[in-house]
Amino acid sequence: MNNFIHKLNKVFDNRIRLGIMSILVVNDWVEFKELKNLLDLTDGNLASHITNLEKESYIEFKKEFVGKRPKTSYKATSQGKQAFENHLAVLESFIKNNTENK
Repeated sequence: MNNFIHKLNKVFDNRIRLGIMSILVVNDWVEFKELKNLLDLTDGNLASHITNLEKESYIEFKKEFVGKRPKTSYKATSQGKQAFENHLAVLESFIKNNTENK
């Protein structure tokens, strides 16, 4: 398991992106405001991490209007879900292998 660290997805090194993906892989669409509240973030902080995930095509967004108010929602893409599941599998394997050896 020497190259365990190289198998991890660098995009998910950040706890905020990890949190965003954790929410999005188990929900269909989640509004920006809800993500912001769940993760206790500022608009700018959340937006910058969302941009990183969008660049990797791990999430997609839709914009719509509810009355006169804009609403932006996000969901994990199939590529994003797969990347996140792979990341978690590497972590789980590492934990399992290091727990059994004690």
